[in-house]
Amino acid sequence: MATTVLYTPEVLGLAIELAHYPLSEALPLRGDARSRTCGSSIVLGLEADAAGVVQRIGLRCQACAIGQAAAALFARGAAGRDAAQIAAARDAIGAWLAGEAPLPDWPGLETIAAARDYPARHGAVMLPWDAAVAALCAR
Repeated sequence: MATTVLYTPEVLGLAIELAHYPLSEALPLRGDARSRTCGSSIVLGLEADAAGVVQRIGLRCQACAIGQAAAALFARGAAGRDAAQIAAARDAIGAWLAGEAPLPDWPGLETIAAARDYPARHGAVMLPWDAAVAALCAR
């Protein structure tokens, strides 16, 4: 049984940050994702330059505080990355959640590290990376 604290003040603070990333119709690339384990969902809008590098992001997230915190961490770190970098990060985070790899190098991810002990939250953690890959691969 997991004994780590999941909803820390830092996690809850990240969830509030989503207000800084409103979803706008002006963001031409769209992706969405839904967690099969908890029903959390995200709709993500991106703007990328001609080389496919993310310039702006907006999102609408209906998730637990862990899913919202993951979305805020994604939004903080996505600008300046392309589809391959985001897909590699998604794969690394998935491997980490599965216990197959160390904590990936994504800014702030240590804030939600306790989620690894809660498999029912893994889908919520993956939402923003899954949605971003869908958006960037559809361009």
